[in-house]
Amino acid sequence: MGHGALGLVISLVFLSPSSPSPSLDINSVIQPLQRFGVHLGLDRIVNLLANLGNPHHQVPVIHVAGTNGKGSVCAYLSSVLTEAGYRTGRYTSPHLVDWTERICLNEQPISSEELSQLLEKVQALICPDDESATQFEVITAAAWLYFAQQQVDVAVVEVGLGGRLDATNVCLEPLVTLVTSISREHWQQLGPTIADIAREKAGILKPGCAVVVGPLPPEADKVVRSRALELQCPLFTPQPARQIAKGWAEYETIQNSKLIKYPLPLAGQIQLTNSALALAALEILQQQGWQISEEAIINGMAKTQWPGRMQWTTWKNHKLLLDGAHNTAAAQVLRQYIDSLDTVTRKPVNWVIGMFADKDHTDIFTALLRPGDRLYLVPIPVESWLGRSSADLDYLSNLAYSLCAKLSDRQIHPDLFTALEAATSTTDDLIVVCGSLYLVGDFLQMGNRE
Repeated sequence: MGHGALGLVISLVFLSPSSPSPSLDINSVIQPLQRFGVHLGLDRIVNLLANLGNPHHQVPVIHVAGTNGKGSVCAYLSSVLTEAGYRTGRYTSPHLVDWTERICLNEQPISSEELSQLLEKVQALICPDDESATQFEVITAAAWLYFAQQQVDVAVVEVGLGGRLDATNVCLEPLVTLVTSISREHWQQLGPTIADIAREKAGILKPGCAVVVGPLPPEADKVVRSRALELQCPLFTPQPARQIAKGWAEYETIQNSKLIKYPLPLAGQIQLTNSALALAALEILQQQGWQISEEAIINGMAKTQWPGRMQWTTWKNHKLLLDGAHNTAAAQVLRQYIDSLDTVTRKPVNWVIGMFADKDHTDIFTALLRPGDRLYLVPIPVESWLGRSSADLDYLSNLAYSLCAKLSDRQIHPDLFTALEAATSTTDDLIVVCGSLYLVGDFLQMGNRE
């Protein structure tokens, strides 16, 4: 589709600038752009931001890349910085329920009206001669514009896909960059090997700017360190925090080995690593002159929320666990967390799972399934604009049996909620909804926490 057609699509949604803006359904604004799919590259976003007056040049940035963990690291950072009194923006993706979740100011999502107005302004300033912008580029430009208009002190920005060619990678001098983890995901766009993926994620490093790096596979670590050396980036690899009590951890600072005790509200052993990465980045900001007290760290960590990731909730009086677990590494972390729970020792798990067709189904099932478990397979509710398809359920069922023949049961259901009805009807075993953040979002969106 050419740009003229793009303009027509959005013009059908937006009134002319002189008309009053109605309360708009953000989905109707954003979704038509998804037909342009994933199209990595910086030319379109650079041109678009130039037309908007380069708002990103007005925003101090913390830039966060990684396969897993980057969302929770962003949540920790923005919560602590807000608690420290800074006007803090946060840009993350994807959302669980509503597009406004992606753009936050001081932990509060942007309003639908504000986002509609920003998207209208972005659309109006797209140059007709430029290549059509993608959906992610349009909302990223809106985020930069919002943060500039709101005069944020700092924006915590999560990479969408990869890093080097991601639409967020337009900040020339980030305050600090982070690479949380690297494993095999999105290899279709980023390259077939871990080293290829690491090269793309290391693309967010900037000359002389500090980088905090989490535990990486050796081949990925080599790539990131080589890039940091080439760009003369000070590189920090903090040790994971130590759990000192239920819901509490202890972090040893990089500079003077001071111990900081803090609450850790997000579940899972992996949060000892993720929280340490965030605290290392905050330590670097302190060295740069940012006023972040230990009290702000403790209170900010305590207030951190990151829904849909190892989130406990209930459905019709049944306790269940929600987690995206959309790749192998995340599935391994989820299984590790489940195995650590005293309440399910030697008890089977009822898995309610939906996955996209382009995922590593074999490795995810291998990480999750154990003899005696029950499997309830559901399609992900995929709109045509998403440009992705849900995995075939018969294929998943046969695959699961080939990998774990001693499953107690395998069932296929037409949707999430009929699967939950079945999963809760015969057992009090742990129920886990996982396989895709879109599936978790579908649960939350329908308001079925009862």
